[in-house]
Amino acid sequence: MNISMVGRHVELTDAIKQHIEACVDTFTKFNLDIISVRAIASAEEKKGKKGITFEFTLNLPNKNTIVIKQRDDDLYAAIDIAGGRAQKALRRHHERMFDHKKAGINDAKAASLDINLSDEKEALEDEIVPHQLDLYKPQEVQDVLESLKENGKQFEIFNDIDGKTRVLYKRNDGRFGLY
Repeated sequence: MNISMVGRHVELTDAIKQHIEACVDTFTKFNLDIISVRAIASAEEKKGKKGITFEFTLNLPNKNTIVIKQRDDDLYAAIDIAGGRAQKALRRHHERMFDHKKAGINDAKAASLDINLSDEKEALEDEIVPHQLDLYKPQEVQDVLESLKENGKQFEIFNDIDGKTRVLYKRNDGRFGLY
């Protein structure tokens, strides 16, 4: 970000420059990639009243420019007020750029007018194909015991010849248990 400071009929001291830089540093919190900031302080006399006019010109990407002018008797007060107004303008610009609002119900209704609900319902219906799992086939306890020893599993769940669901498991002492 380029910062340029100009004083017209006003001498910009180091303290004033530091105050302007501190004010400009607060603009970075909006993450808008500000290209340049031009600060102009000028002493003017209008209608017999002497005063200070302070102006911020902020150049943003995509040809966006924000100009803030503030007139006050005190230069520091004019800088602070203009800085606050510039922050408010940057916040509004940020909200326009990064709007996170969800679509309203009217937008959803307008989008749904183009959809044929019967076609969508048919597309969502799944075809159910029955499939017999190996787990549900009745097995002998001896066959399950042999397969348990071969594959090194800790337990096996199966249906026995009587149709009961059984669990054959390996115990800590090396023997097998049947539940």
